[in-house]
Amino acid sequence: MNRVRSTHVTEPGGSDKRARALARLALLCVAGAVASVAAGADRLLILLLGLGGLGVAAAGLWWALAHRGLARVCGALLAVGAPVGVLVLYAVSGLWLVAVAALGAWVAALACARSALRRRRRPHGMHSRSVRPPGRPVLIMNPRSGGGKVGQHKLVERAEALGARVILLDLDTRPDPAALARQAIADGADLLGVAGGDGTQALVAEVAAAHDVPFIVLAAGTRNHFAMDLGLDRADPARGLDALSDGVELRIDLGDVAGLPFVNTVSFGAYAEIVQSPDYRDAKTITALDQLPDLLLGEGAAQLEAQADGDRLPVPQALLVSNNPYARADPLGAGRRERLDAGRLGVLAVRIEGAAQAAELALRGERASGITSLTARQVTVTADSDLIAVAVDGEALTLPPPVVCTIRPGVLRVRVPRHRPGASYSAPSVDWRHIVHLALDRTPPPTRTTQEQSDV
Repeated sequence: MNRVRSTHVTEPGGSDKRARALARLALLCVAGAVASVAAGADRLLILLLGLGGLGVAAAGLWWALAHRGLARVCGALLAVGAPVGVLVLYAVSGLWLVAVAALGAWVAALACARSALRRRRRPHGMHSRSVRPPGRPVLIMNPRSGGGKVGQHKLVERAEALGARVILLDLDTRPDPAALARQAIADGADLLGVAGGDGTQALVAEVAAAHDVPFIVLAAGTRNHFAMDLGLDRADPARGLDALSDGVELRIDLGDVAGLPFVNTVSFGAYAEIVQSPDYRDAKTITALDQLPDLLLGEGAAQLEAQADGDRLPVPQALLVSNNPYARADPLGAGRRERLDAGRLGVLAVRIEGAAQAAELALRGERASGITSLTARQVTVTADSDLIAVAVDGEALTLPPPVVCTIRPGVLRVRVPRHRPGASYSAPSVDWRHIVHLALDRTPPPTRTTQEQSDV
């Protein structure tokens, strides 16, 4: 298996001193948590029930998601009732103060440890270069994207005031953004941009990469993951227009799945199957709850097989392939990418086969045995069906197997404002060996990846 390659550097001087101090404080907080538990050692079994309650709640959640009828109701009651029962038990036994103190000390320990890693290890910034303003920029805008952000932020008027030509998509005619972008290039455009969702951005980005012209992103979509990882201001899409007058250029990677571009992720398995439903857009929760039992138990979805750079992955229920890896192995996809120019695909495979593994996931997080996280240059997915459900940047598709995902390093020239908020840095998962070595002022051991940790 390929291992995730670190994209961090160690900061010298004062940052090292602050990192060591935070690492020592983290260990003191751990000692405080242990001392709190020791204070109630005569009722240790009751204290341990708190940890068990988390696992029981996760098992109940599994039953609620993977079954229907009475089993779903019982699972939901267990998922809610187990934590409540533990709290009541602590209260009547007089251990609530001990539990709160131990939990508070542990949370403080994790916060200090993450802060130490954040100060000690910073990602390399993506290289940028100053550029001249474009002469004939063309921006393609989706007026309905993000609930109408194009109109709310007056993006058309502001773009035209800066000399850009704006093409508004007429969604009633099912427009082809890529065809419009190619025509704009034929008419002399020297920059392409998009105000819309990630799917539209990917289609136009492909055209920009093919013709080696700059591309800009206006965060007018719903979630704007791509804009977030570029460090753009998602709260004010109009600030992205500063790239037209005072911009810098980044060279970033572009993902490819079966000849189609993607800027964020390609999903296979449970999520990809759910978004195929025509009811999903209007009733996401109800549609997911209706389909999940069949998908999680293997009765309603194709059996996937996947290889990363030729190495076989455990058969996944859900597989996420990303344009550059996310900082953490997050099954919910709420993480961030530290950079977009590392030339690697991120791969996250999830396989939860029962209540026990669901409980393990709740207790161990990304180190659980059901999570596989690595990087690759090529991912190949096959299935026991004629078509595979795929979600490309959130858009539902079906593709014939094998479906091959690759990455094209540095093919996209992205123009961003010189002054932008930047993406906040997500510290890596806490490795307590690293924290101990840092606190003792020793050379820390190499940080292991999620896949390596699961092999231990």
